[in-house]
Amino acid sequence: MTEKPTIEAYEGPAGGWGSAKSVARHVFEQGAQRIAPHLHQQNKPEGFACVSCAWAKPAEPHPLEFCENGLKATAWELGTPTIGAEFFAKHSATELRTWPDHDLEKAGRLTEPMRFDHATDRWMPVSWDEAFAQIGRDLQRVDPHRAVFYASGRASLETSYLYALFARMFGSNNLPDSSNMCHETTSVALPQSIGIPVGTVRLEDFSTTDLCMFFGQNTGSNSPRMLHQLEEVRKREIPVITFNPLRERGLERFTNPQNPLQMATGQEIEISTQYHQVEAGGDLAALTGLCKSVLALDDAAREGGSHRVLDVEFIARHTHGFEALESFLRGTAWSEIEAKSGLTRAAIEEAAFVYARASSVLAMYGMGLTQHRNGVATVHMLMNLLLMRGNIGRDGAGICPVRGHSNVQGQRTVGISEKPELVPLDRLAEQYAFEPPRWEGMSTVDVCRAVVDRRVEAFIGLGGNFLRAVPETGMMEESWPDIDLTVQIATKLNRTHLINGRSAWLLPCRGRIEIDEQASGPQAVTIEDSTACIHGSRGVAAPSRGNLLSEPRIVAGLAAATLPPNPKIDWDHVTQDYARIRDLIEATYPDQFERFNERMWTPGGFPRPLAARKREWNTDTGKANFLLPQNAGLTSHDLDLKDGDLRLITLRSNDQFNTTIYGYRDRFRGVEGTRMVLFISETDMRRFSLSEGQEVSLVSEAGDGIERVVAGLRVTRTNIPAGCVGGYYPECNPLMALAHFAKESKVPAAKSVPVSIRI
Repeated sequence: MTEKPTIEAYEGPAGGWGSAKSVARHVFEQGAQRIAPHLHQQNKPEGFACVSCAWAKPAEPHPLEFCENGLKATAWELGTPTIGAEFFAKHSATELRTWPDHDLEKAGRLTEPMRFDHATDRWMPVSWDEAFAQIGRDLQRVDPHRAVFYASGRASLETSYLYALFARMFGSNNLPDSSNMCHETTSVALPQSIGIPVGTVRLEDFSTTDLCMFFGQNTGSNSPRMLHQLEEVRKREIPVITFNPLRERGLERFTNPQNPLQMATGQEIEISTQYHQVEAGGDLAALTGLCKSVLALDDAAREGGSHRVLDVEFIARHTHGFEALESFLRGTAWSEIEAKSGLTRAAIEEAAFVYARASSVLAMYGMGLTQHRNGVATVHMLMNLLLMRGNIGRDGAGICPVRGHSNVQGQRTVGISEKPELVPLDRLAEQYAFEPPRWEGMSTVDVCRAVVDRRVEAFIGLGGNFLRAVPETGMMEESWPDIDLTVQIATKLNRTHLINGRSAWLLPCRGRIEIDEQASGPQAVTIEDSTACIHGSRGVAAPSRGNLLSEPRIVAGLAAATLPPNPKIDWDHVTQDYARIRDLIEATYPDQFERFNERMWTPGGFPRPLAARKREWNTDTGKANFLLPQNAGLTSHDLDLKDGDLRLITLRSNDQFNTTIYGYRDRFRGVEGTRMVLFISETDMRRFSLSEGQEVSLVSEAGDGIERVVAGLRVTRTNIPAGCVGGYYPECNPLMALAHFAKESKVPAAKSVPVSIRI
């Protein structure tokens, strides 16, 4: 963090020289000699899959198939120093808790397994055999109902499968993951609408679409490689319509850093042809208005004797519930839609007119839809819009939830889920000769509540920075030391490693980019991208110095030390050659992973079968369902705001990925040197008599008598709807109450947190 933070408007495009300079800076800061030789292999066939976002990897990649944030992730993993016993002898946990998140991770890669010594307040080195043996003994004393097996979204399919199998053979269905904090809303809503829990879009659909629509998704910071597809779309003069509270640069304009002409001339590609700044939580109303407008256009077409706007044949043959939707739309007043969306009727009708003329439409969305109290209803309404014109199951059309971490979608595919109905338990029982638990496990929010209530006895973390990622930070950190056993599998130090249970262990692993040598030779792993395509990934860099094991070996070591012997699974044997793990995955999921080992190096990935792409509907009605908001009142946020309250939207900067903070530059928002910022409209600055640069606090009170405060936020004027403010995640997580989550999916409602300003 710099001594004097600066905030100045950034006028450049996404990409361009700003991106090129950022890439160069991070490469040289982290060590060009170790990083640069491997960048040409990033996201390439036979290379390594990026450890950052989950956007699709093309069969014919660009010369450099990585984005600015992907480069930062690679540099962050490969370029940092190593830290071991000498570092922890010098620094106590109490001292390290005063370090910023950025400085903790920048300290370096972990090098040896460690046990936390409460008496000295320090991590102490141990052998792998000692760690596995003691963790196994500790786990054997734990009630499986009170044991949590958490996974971040980065672990490979191989690791994730073994981890889920370990948990279930232990007797637990407590398998929450980072999906619970972002796209679980998708996993609930889409099966109800179209019968699958993931999107229907493939990369090739961008070449045939004639309209792209974005809802609550910041492409420029969260999935920049998608800008290549959007550039090609715009070169074909295909419109892009965006609904988002803030004007995000990646959805405004783009200069391709790999295009010499654009870089030399400063040429910029306009991305969004319409940009509608919907209020935080106003998406449900805006989507209702779009559907209502399409219905009105169809009425006019019928009256004029012209071609219908609705796809009446598709609706009749493939859908259920349209009559109820039609009645709902006709009975909803425009005054309510305008009031709750923050948009005018004319603006919504302008977007609907373009939608109605397009024959194949792609709808992309992110956590701007999912992280709301009524997020499930909002995704349903987006699906209604697509179904009205048959935009599912044809080329160039479909729904595209843009996932975050690199394998967050894939780990769900291979069994990491707290919901037993989503896992083939009968097949697992037969395959491994054990009886899997059938009870409903805990989601991430459930785990947090159980931690606060002192009901968790063991927490195993497969990656991630759990205590920084979840809501209710203060109460969580206060309760965490009462857990009997905490185990963290990690590459780098973070805050969660500094607040420990009674018995605490830190197990360092190799990264995906590093060569993974096992008994049978160098290994490869697999991941699933946002478009449900499976890719192989081969480590290319020499492993960091130290006594590291791979993630599959660590999971297998824990399982072997904890579980009784089982003739159906030899944990050591399967991790000597990861192809054996893939054979097990194929046996458990034969319809999804047919000829897994044979197909894993398919350029562009091999696609999982998605029934909805073929207009096959695995729903309760056997058809695609039009679904109505139940008591949602047309708002996604469902907030009862008091006078003076605002709606907080938590945001990521251009210099972070999830809880990993690469630096203190948010180029697109012009912020440098700080993350303690409150983005606010000029209207609200006048309303609360605030001045630019003034320091204020945000206060959240969820009706439970607990005051939650984040202080030291710098007032920063920005283009955001009045009544809404923005602040960085995870710094603003303490303001989120555990009870403030999406109905049905339990995703923390981080995009509409009720707050007030304290001067």
